Amino acid sequence: MKNIALIGSTGSIGRQAIEVALKNKDSMRIVAMAAGSSHALFARQLALVRPEYAALADENAAKMCSVPAGTRLCGGERAALDVAAFEGADIVLVAAGGFSGLKYTLAAIAAGKDVALANKETLVCGGDIVLPLAKRAGVKILPVDSEHSAIWQCLGFELNAPFKRLIITASGGAFRDLSPEQLENVTPRQALEHPTWNMGAKITVDSATLLNKGLEVIEAHHLFGAEYGKITAVLHPQSIVHSMVEFEDGAVLAQLSFPTMKLPIQLALTYPKRLPLAGAQLDFTKALSLQFSPLNTQNFPCFSLAVNSGRAGGTLPCAMNAAGEVAVHAFLREQIRFTDIPRVIEGVLSATDRQQAESYEQLAAADAIARRAAEKIVARIAGK
Repeated sequence: MKNIALIGSTGSIGRQAIEVALKNKDSMRIVAMAAGSSHALFARQLALVRPEYAALADENAAKMCSVPAGTRLCGGERAALDVAAFEGADIVLVAAGGFSGLKYTLAAIAAGKDVALANKETLVCGGDIVLPLAKRAGVKILPVDSEHSAIWQCLGFELNAPFKRLIITASGGAFRDLSPEQLENVTPRQALEHPTWNMGAKITVDSATLLNKGLEVIEAHHLFGAEYGKITAVLHPQSIVHSMVEFEDGAVLAQLSFPTMKLPIQLALTYPKRLPLAGAQLDFTKALSLQFSPLNTQNFPCFSLAVNSGRAGGTLPCAMNAAGEVAVHAFLREQIRFTDIPRVIEGVLSATDRQQAESYEQLAAADAIARRAAEKIVARIAGK
């Protein structure tokens, strides 16, 4: 029986993780869980899961949350961080969104817990400090992103296995076939209509801008110790091949499955075992077309902005990520256009001085400074 602490239970990954855990009661159970402020949904989840300990980072929301017998509920950020260090947990699934995921990952590592990592920003912003700390603590980082899980599987579940090249696939998002002129007038509703995946709003927009794929390249750089020149991203509209690994002899291994996050979630939680997973299975007795082509980075500059910040390193990826979060939320509120998102990110990066990443406090300060700069750019674009 594997005991799980779940961070970010009310988000897309968190909700699916609960489904996975409830369908595998003989193999795993969620003993602690945390969320932000969605008290009504959190209360329903507590009634289903009945963890020993639960926390809402929003203290006021915690006061409005009903709790089943046997569950202790606390409120506040400190209480939520305690979930990541919960003594009875064997592994911590970090599914919190955005920069906030970094502090939960660090708390889990400090407590000596293995981390199933579904939060890209942990390594995008803090890879320079997270992985050395995990190594010193003897803690495993198990990838949950479908692309990185695919690479992990192709490498025989060894993050340090040798390879020639990592090939990360991208669906291309909702606007992969649109011209620059058409992109000027797309709406948030259109951006959220992803052709193959069902994800949260922020990551769905990031998929449409290709920012998400740039974040994944940075994550792969840290997770697998890959030089940027050995990471390639390609367009694969079917989202069947989740990533590939090329080896020195020219052989390429790929992981294929229908697009569902339940597979990488379950695998990270059950590793080294594989358990049955309900759902559609690939049928190779029927015609199956798999297409690959280069990414259209000219129309979608967010990808290059992200990768270039990763190459520069230090605090620049953190600033890039913060600017991206502010810009996407401004777009979703219809304050700026879709094509303004890269302009916000580029404006922040051009005004950011690179520093060597050395501590969480430093990264949190860089994140805050970049957010303020991004908000000023958004206000200027919006004419406020």
